[in-house]
Amino acid sequence: MKEYTILAIISVIITVVLDRTTKVDILKRGEYYIFLLIIIFFKFLVNGFLTGKEIVVYNPRFFLTLRLGTIPIEDFLFGFSMVTMGIIFWEYFKKRADA
Repeated sequence: MKEYTILAIISVIITVVLDRTTKVDILKRGEYYIFLLIIIFFKFLVNGFLTGKEIVVYNPRFFLTLRLGTIPIEDFLFGFSMVTMGIIFWEYFKKRADA
């Protein structure tokens, strides 16, 4: 079973639902995508180094083996969720504190 793939997809779904239910709507903001491009650039540098030098090795039983460069696609999905959820929570609680 491809657990890492399944969990990465679930994390993306939860992130999108969370963005809509909290009405933060970060995914509708243009500056978010500029920020995401910056994050992806650094992901290629750091994660690409770690997976390219085989410092971090993934067991093919747990992911699809689809890669962008040396980085498993699931890392991008999980990274999207982790960063985006952090922003959603930040914006949500900031709104609540300001109200």
